[in-house]
Amino acid sequence: MARDAFLEAAIGQARKSMAEGGIPIGSVLVQEGKIIGRGHNCRVQTGSSIDHAEMNCLRNAGRLPAKVYSRCTIYSTLSPCPMCSGAIVLYKIPRVVIGENRTFAGAEDYLRVHGIQVDVVQDAECIEMMTNFIRENPELWQEDIGV
Repeated sequence: MARDAFLEAAIGQARKSMAEGGIPIGSVLVQEGKIIGRGHNCRVQTGSSIDHAEMNCLRNAGRLPAKVYSRCTIYSTLSPCPMCSGAIVLYKIPRVVIGENRTFAGAEDYLRVHGIQVDVVQDAECIEMMTNFIRENPELWQEDIGV
């Protein structure tokens, strides 16, 4: 089965973060079959506590009216944390596609309670990237998720 092209783009962002010495999580914002924002976890690179992949993606998409967000899907290689899920709910993005939630179960129930469709793919590469990263960088990973 072929991998979704938008998930592949998010994985490309995760690889980019890893190549920069960051945390390998990527995200893309898609509207009507077109990527309108890309981002990756840049906490290490920028020194910002809130520069998670989804937040970075939304920032890179630029200032958009609510009617645009309401027709989008956000893809993330990892289940979004409470902060990123809050932004998704705030902007009423109706669908989230998650690469995997085995290494980290984010705020998926929070998203669902707010009427957001959550699709978890359990992509093997997403799982392997995060499993390896967490094993090799446990302190940095715990810092990223607020432990």
